[in-house]
Amino acid sequence: MITFKPKQVTKKLLAALPERARDVLEKRYGLGKETETYTLEAIGQTYGITRERVRQIENYGIQSIQKSDVYSEFQSVFDELQEAIVSLGGGLIAEHELLDSLTKDQATRNHIYFLLVLGSPFYRNKENNAYAHRWYTEKKIAETVEKALKNVYQSLAADELISEEEVLARFRDQLIDIADKYDEQILKRWLTISKEITNNPLGEWGHAESPNVRVKGIRDYAYLAVKRHGSPMHFREVAGAINELFGKKAHTATTHNELIKDERFVLVGRGLYALSEWGYSAGVVKDVLREILEKNGPLTREEIIDKVRKERYVKDNTIVVNLQDTNIFKRLSNGSYMLVE
Repeated sequence: MITFKPKQVTKKLLAALPERARDVLEKRYGLGKETETYTLEAIGQTYGITRERVRQIENYGIQSIQKSDVYSEFQSVFDELQEAIVSLGGGLIAEHELLDSLTKDQATRNHIYFLLVLGSPFYRNKENNAYAHRWYTEKKIAETVEKALKNVYQSLAADELISEEEVLARFRDQLIDIADKYDEQILKRWLTISKEITNNPLGEWGHAESPNVRVKGIRDYAYLAVKRHGSPMHFREVAGAINELFGKKAHTATTHNELIKDERFVLVGRGLYALSEWGYSAGVVKDVLREILEKNGPLTREEIIDKVRKERYVKDNTIVVNLQDTNIFKRLSNGSYMLVE
């Protein structure tokens, strides 16, 4: 995507410096033979000076390059990088998105990053709890986008999952009058600036810290598999779906154990699990019967069967057998059932 050779450009720019300043910048930004970058403290130990003194040398080196004659020779390079930020991100882009788009080579990435630090059109906001490192050319756009991302995060419930289409719609609503100026690809790149919202392996968006998004183990993959299926699944089906959807090998027994321990799942039949968020009640059939009668009062056998079948995948006879427990249920003269007082 870029027409210049970053390593050659930085080599000529660094040549304008005294040896120690050049060495400090090469170590700080990984511009030498090695791509490793060094801390101020590590460089200070090499020279037997304080980290603050290293910082001063670093700043001196950058300012000296910016004031040198050779710096102006590469104005076209900085113009090209500015155009990349505008074309890729509308003037604002996450650092990893920018560098990934320009090169996959780590050494070249280091040199491009150094050129961004040197260039006067570029501004960098450091990573924090809400946002990743990002570069921008217009402060107003950066402020508008960051505020919009925060509002989208606040609009989501803790474990809510929404489609990419929905997250983009909410994002556009928050971008006020600038959304129509940028295409969907740029809006998607802006979403990657946020560290508070992201997408899970199925492309659904939510809070980054939610187990429904930041998938860590079998139970999280199981949740996504059952949610995608949309109806109760046998634990063997869940294990198979995890392998098919995510390429993760899930042992049947392990999957079953995880489903049993996780409150997001409810056993609704022999080996069948549903999501508790779908409104299913926890407990055995007798517990469901008790809950239904507590909520509705006396009901006929047919009414009870109908309500239980909405909660559990069990045979009618299983429901009738459980109703025979006279310590809990009482059959009235009209044939309906109520709880024993």
